[in-house]
Amino acid sequence: MNLGVSVILITKNEVGNIRDCLRSVSWADEIIVVDSGSTDGTQEIAKEMGALVYSHDWPGFGPQKNRALAYARKEWVFSIDADERVTSEQRAELERAMQDGGADGYFCPRLSQFCGTFIRHSGWYPDYVLRLFKRGKGRFSDSLVHESIVLEGRAEKLKIPLLHYSYLTMDDVERKVEHYSNAAAQQMLQAGKRAGWMRAALSAGWAFTRTYVVRLGVLDGSAGFQIALMNMRTTYLKYRKLSKLRSTP
Repeated sequence: MNLGVSVILITKNEVGNIRDCLRSVSWADEIIVVDSGSTDGTQEIAKEMGALVYSHDWPGFGPQKNRALAYARKEWVFSIDADERVTSEQRAELERAMQDGGADGYFCPRLSQFCGTFIRHSGWYPDYVLRLFKRGKGRFSDSLVHESIVLEGRAEKLKIPLLHYSYLTMDDVERKVEHYSNAAAQQMLQAGKRAGWMRAALSAGWAFTRTYVVRLGVLDGSAGFQIALMNMRTTYLKYRKLSKLRSTP
């Protein structure tokens, strides 16, 4: 069946993920990969698996995903990250949604893994993300990090989760803490925000409390505690890095 769907994703050095990701969406009419300088064979694997691969510099998450969106040619667009997987059950639900066409976009619940444990609290689940939408009805925000799809029209929620293998090891945690705190600091700088050490400390403390207590991370066991610590560190670092950026001539 011709679904009329373009799958889009952005990559950089995703050799550990790209094959399984693309295999999970191999049913799409076209798969578009926008890569920002991979040196580990990501581009070659994507081409081997039939994806259309384009190389660009790195302008931030939102702008890069809009580049990928610009290459899409089908009626529907499904956005996926390299560390995510579509199950056969989710594929069937997506197909029914596109056939029905009752909405302009669809939110998918996302079930994320943290160092071997699927997380159902800590603010991580159901974590609805808008991923399927009619081309021409949606675009990505220009945010450098934590981008989202801006939809013109009506959206509905689906039930089958997208699987998200976000943090496989503690090395992944450290790498992403640095990456996201850097991007968040740059974004806050562009927005004209300011922050001192007191704001950094208070915001970091609230990030831990919100994750572990308010969002019931305690029910996720040791993984929930580690996620709360990760959120605390990321929050603290983004404010300290913002202060450093503002003090740099």
